[in-house]
Amino acid sequence: MRLWAQTALAAVLLAVGPVRAQSAGAPAPTEAAPGQPQDDAATRFDRMSEQEKAQLRERLKQYRALPLDEQARVQANIARWRALPPEEKARVRQNLEAFQRLSPDERQRLLNQWHDFQKLPPEQRQQLRQQMRQYLHANPERRKQMMENLRTWRSMNREQREQMRQRLREMRERRGK
Repeated sequence: MRLWAQTALAAVLLAVGPVRAQSAGAPAPTEAAPGQPQDDAATRFDRMSEQEKAQLRERLKQYRALPLDEQARVQANIARWRALPPEEKARVRQNLEAFQRLSPDERQRLLNQWHDFQKLPPEQRQQLRQQMRQYLHANPERRKQMMENLRTWRSMNREQREQMRQRLREMRERRGK
């Protein structure tokens, strides 16, 4: 299981808390009171189908099988997630959905680029991040155009994206000649 998936999984598992069996005589869970996300998670768990519950239990086993340092890293990521403002969470979800819509080859290419970036020394990664921030800050019109391009790209289907890639390749070839 990929680490980002483990992180998302762990967030669900920790929100739900320990998986509990609902015995025939046990009282049904009450609706969650405001400010009590764990009760809300328990209610959501109770609404899951038996298949979904079984999948969640299996994922919990996988999480518990992780080394303790990896579990701690996952929990730290969950804490960071919970601390994000709602608009940042929405942006992250949107990016994840966009990533999942990519073809397997595109996803692999992006993952390879990410791994290459991660292999850079921390100073170089920080320098690249800073250069990008400076560029975007110094060029608000370019940033605005990049965001518009991203919105357009996200609205395209796979065939439209491939056509756009082909046009860009042709433009680069003409410029390079």
